[in-house]
Amino acid sequence: MRLSYRQHQRSRNPFTQPLEELPVEFRPKEKLVFLSPTLEVLFCEEYINFKHCGQRSQGVPGEQMPTSDTVTEPRERILVHCDLDAFFAAVEILHHSLDPDKPLIIGSDPQAGRGRGIVSTCNYAARAFGIHSAMPISEAWRRCPGHPFGPGHYIRGSRGLYSRASRRVMAILQEPAEFFEKASIDEAYLDVTKAVDGDWDAAFALCRTLQNSIEEKVGLTASFGIAPTRILAKMSSEVNKPKGIFRILPDEIGDFFEGRSLREVPGIGPKRATQLAEWGLVTVDEAYVYGELALGRMAGERFASWLTRVVDGTTSSEVSPLRSRKSVGKERTFSSDQTDHEAVLDVLRALTQGVLARSREMGVSGRLAEVKIRYTGFETHTHGRSIPVAMDEPEVFLRLAENLFATNVQHNRGLRLVGFRLGQLDMPPTRQAILKWEEE
Repeated sequence: MRLSYRQHQRSRNPFTQPLEELPVEFRPKEKLVFLSPTLEVLFCEEYINFKHCGQRSQGVPGEQMPTSDTVTEPRERILVHCDLDAFFAAVEILHHSLDPDKPLIIGSDPQAGRGRGIVSTCNYAARAFGIHSAMPISEAWRRCPGHPFGPGHYIRGSRGLYSRASRRVMAILQEPAEFFEKASIDEAYLDVTKAVDGDWDAAFALCRTLQNSIEEKVGLTASFGIAPTRILAKMSSEVNKPKGIFRILPDEIGDFFEGRSLREVPGIGPKRATQLAEWGLVTVDEAYVYGELALGRMAGERFASWLTRVVDGTTSSEVSPLRSRKSVGKERTFSSDQTDHEAVLDVLRALTQGVLARSREMGVSGRLAEVKIRYTGFETHTHGRSIPVAMDEPEVFLRLAENLFATNVQHNRGLRLVGFRLGQLDMPPTRQAILKWEEE
């Protein structure tokens, strides 16, 4: 019989188990024959120190107890993730005074279903037809035809509009944050621990104020997630979209993951989810209760360790404006300028897979995905997006690369070069690797 998340948590607590059932590392070496459930045990290198839960330790003979002035408790960080709702489509709707309830598709000229470009992005009304970014524009037209055959409204994007709107929003978000990080043109992380003095209720009220301010001053809606780690903040901002706020308190992390699909965790792609589903694991709590060792045999030690830390709430809580200059990248220069953006997208996918294969050889992972586009005349643009935690899953970065290309490519121009770069690198402390920029 499989244990629930809460039952598993209780089973992991050594103070609820008979002495003979404790793992070897918890058994005393001599003269200890009884453990009370009301005792907390601190295991040190040279002695076992007992103290009642909620009380200060009496220590061992000769030990000097810390005074109230010297005892400091680490404070949980309060992180906020802001995600602008259907940002590109919302900016176009606002600028052109369009009907938000009408399907809006931004991308190449569909040519009445004969176009060979791709969809950059779309609004929520268009998503109801199954349209998404990086989809062939001909397929989008088939699902939701434009005038006079259907309700779809097709336009080309205006990059300058998006940049101006983003700058205005980021200026609002940055003001109350002790640490601020712009993750992409429509996403940001804020560390508001100091601003709200560690008060989670005040953090919720702050997000509501920021949400109203963005809508009043810029005319856009945003969703907010509040949590103690980056990845949890990112996940919580998706819960009540659009124009929602969701908070995960430190003691609610386990409840949040109960019954939640593995695919909802950023970094778990379709292939990984399918791999785990073959073992009968569909939800996060089902995978977690197996334990890190058993899960590692199914999906790899690194993945098992990472997922365990996600559920335990021990992944990164750092918000930093600094960008790592170390990266791994590949790019391709075409012999002639390309106007078939679907073919260029295929090249970009191959480059992304090559970069991720190289990063695995080096034993590194990254948080930043960056796509480089050079147009006819050598005009070059780079577009990036960061994720909450460093990883090396190809499926994750393939989706990011596709979305970055589809969202930012100028459809009426020929392309001379395309490239992909993995940045903000990290590596396990037990690995040795030389980090470098690589271009091909």
